[in-house]
Amino acid sequence: MEMVTCLTLIVGQILDLQLEPIIIFLSLISGIVVGFSLGLMGGGGSILAVPLLIYVVGLSPHLSFGTSALSVAVNAITNLIQHKKNGHVKIRKGLVFAIPGAAGAFFGAQLGLLTPSNHLLVLFGLFMIGIAIFMLRHKHTAQNVVVDNFGTMQKMRLVITGLFVGVAAGYFGIGGGFLIAPTLIYIGGFGILDAIGTSLLPVSAFGLTTASRYAMDGQINLIISALFIVGGIGGGMLGTRLSTKIPIRKLAKLFAILLIAVAIYVIMRSISF
Repeated sequence: MEMVTCLTLIVGQILDLQLEPIIIFLSLISGIVVGFSLGLMGGGGSILAVPLLIYVVGLSPHLSFGTSALSVAVNAITNLIQHKKNGHVKIRKGLVFAIPGAAGAFFGAQLGLLTPSNHLLVLFGLFMIGIAIFMLRHKHTAQNVVVDNFGTMQKMRLVITGLFVGVAAGYFGIGGGFLIAPTLIYIGGFGILDAIGTSLLPVSAFGLTTASRYAMDGQINLIISALFIVGGIGGGMLGTRLSTKIPIRKLAKLFAILLIAVAIYVIMRSISF
């Protein structure tokens, strides 16, 4: 029954395709920004995707959350392949985090759908500020040290953290990369490059899980998502190439300031309606 609903949604959106050129252009540009951020820092694109979809492309809040989740998931998979080729993806540890997190993402998506749009956006803005503060206080390390001793305690911590991060990712329609990468560094014993690359595995899983739940309620615009994905592929490739050349710590601080500015805008717009 759910498959029939999804197929009906796809056919209906294709038949109703009436996108103006400016919307197509803005969707592609927004996708490039999302993909670039994912490739460069292993996250952040999902944080920016929702405001871009709402205030630039013009989608409704819940539709933006669902569309964002699908777009970010596909872009993350593309970037994951690139990082895997560079040898910076640790599949086993990534799955330990991703599997319980996917269950949490489904539960979080259900909660998000039940939350009124304005309330959800205010909470999302506060969440953005929280992530920005974390980034400003977090000290990134440049070394890329792999800890071979992956014990039971590490696994349990990754499972528990993955579950909670998954709930947040599902609730806000994000991939959660900025939460995942530091966790992999401090709990999984990753260096920053491996953390960035491996974080894209759970980002992909959380996004696909969240998108599937939103799709059940028809809260995904597949055409906009496809445009986002096309733009994101190009931006992601560029971001991945630059990820080993740009000082991540300085870039993270600049991005944190941008997040705070966007968050304030989102909150003010939500309160004014």
